[in-house]
Amino acid sequence: MQRRIAATRGRGTRMFWVATFAAIQAVLACWWAAFYPGLFSRDSVQYLSHTLAGPWVSDHSVLYDAILWLSFTTTGDLGMVTFAQTTAMAGALTYLAQSLKALGAPRRTTTAVAIALPFVPTTGAFTVTLWKDVPFTICAIAIAGACAGLAARRAVTPLRLAGLGTLLTLLGLFRANGFLVVAITVAVLLVVVTAARVRLALVGAGAAALPLLLNSLIFPQFGISPPSGTYVYHTAFGDIAVVYREHPELFTGEDRALLASVAPLTRWTEGGTCYTVNPLIWRPDFDWARADAHAGELLGLWRRLLVEQPGLVVDARVCRGSIAWRVAADQLAVGGSTYRMSLRPNADTYVGPNKVSDFQGRQVFSLRPLSPELYQVAQTWLTATLVPRFDWLLWRGALWSYLSYAAVALAAWALRNRFVPAVAAVVVGQQLAILANISAQDFRYLAAPIFVGVLLVPLLAAAPAKLLRRLVRRRAPADSPPPEPGRRRDAESALLSEPPDEDES
Repeated sequence: MQRRIAATRGRGTRMFWVATFAAIQAVLACWWAAFYPGLFSRDSVQYLSHTLAGPWVSDHSVLYDAILWLSFTTTGDLGMVTFAQTTAMAGALTYLAQSLKALGAPRRTTTAVAIALPFVPTTGAFTVTLWKDVPFTICAIAIAGACAGLAARRAVTPLRLAGLGTLLTLLGLFRANGFLVVAITVAVLLVVVTAARVRLALVGAGAAALPLLLNSLIFPQFGISPPSGTYVYHTAFGDIAVVYREHPELFTGEDRALLASVAPLTRWTEGGTCYTVNPLIWRPDFDWARADAHAGELLGLWRRLLVEQPGLVVDARVCRGSIAWRVAADQLAVGGSTYRMSLRPNADTYVGPNKVSDFQGRQVFSLRPLSPELYQVAQTWLTATLVPRFDWLLWRGALWSYLSYAAVALAAWALRNRFVPAVAAVVVGQQLAILANISAQDFRYLAAPIFVGVLLVPLLAAAPAKLLRRLVRRRAPADSPPPEPGRRRDAESALLSEPPDEDES
């Protein structure tokens, strides 16, 4: 009888997984049809242009570049990439929602939030954008789901460790600073998780080291060039510009000559806004070739400033990392507003002719909606959410990061389960990595904490009531009748799921 009941529950759970996934996928498919083959930016065009016009460069994500190349060379288009992103995103959101419910989050509320998320442009439009940050974010969401499952079971099984290691490896391969996110995430997990720490450390070390190993040793063997010095050190160049603008007296005549050899000193002054490096490096009078040639000297200047004036350099980094910690953008400062995404109709209107390596078939970067009606609805809805008053809620991840920390802390207390904070480990990893090294206020850099934080809200809302119930039980009279044998549960594993909430019955 018990086996039959377990089998019935298992089939019901699987059907619920499928239904949730199908609902999310259906909404994301509408976004895909509206913005076919996908939204894009200058980076999107670069991902593909260098693979076709040559040479291959590992400045972004070689894995994502290869996926775009494969889609273009086999189908002549990029729609399969964005459709695959919708499927993977639907799977990741479903996985996280189901894992949180296993941990004790209210079932109906969590499911409703998961199904509602793709209706919001933050999820829908982002998922169908040709950015490496989309699969990176999907991996981060799945990692949060894996950690929620680990917390629910309070065990690190070989299968779960293998799955987590795979997701961490992919996370590191989909973004240039992914290895840093992986390293911080694993460091947090090693503090939180009490089991299999050695194996977890080895898996994390391998996942963090693999991208570095590929870029330095493996990719060059296949003719994939390493990124230029300017691309690698552009945030350090931005720090120099900020310090030069605010304290030019710190620079010697030799320093000024070095700066002038790369760009006019006026460019270093005008580009010295702490929120972004774009006004410095993406201007016609900034010579990338000369910057590459003098990259070592510029980096030496940056090191000297870091040693002599560490506060100024750290302040510049903290300011540029505002997207990671500041809830609302500084709309009045140059570069302080949040960049969300582009709605340009084709590559030339966004990038401009001759701005990146050209290739036959470049027209693939043009919006060709499969449904004009869906396009009109999606464009209107996306445009409405881009107004500044919604920026802090829909497009910046800082608020949702803080809510994530509150949710896992309160749930850990309610459950008496120290594994629960592992759910937010990847949020910590992403927030700290971006705070340490980022170039501009782009929402995509901190997209994953938005999704994780939103899905943690039901858990955050349910935990106080469960804590109150536990306190009431503790204060019940000693002669209170014992619970029925059939309803006796382990208090530590059921505090958030027993007795069921009204929306779970």
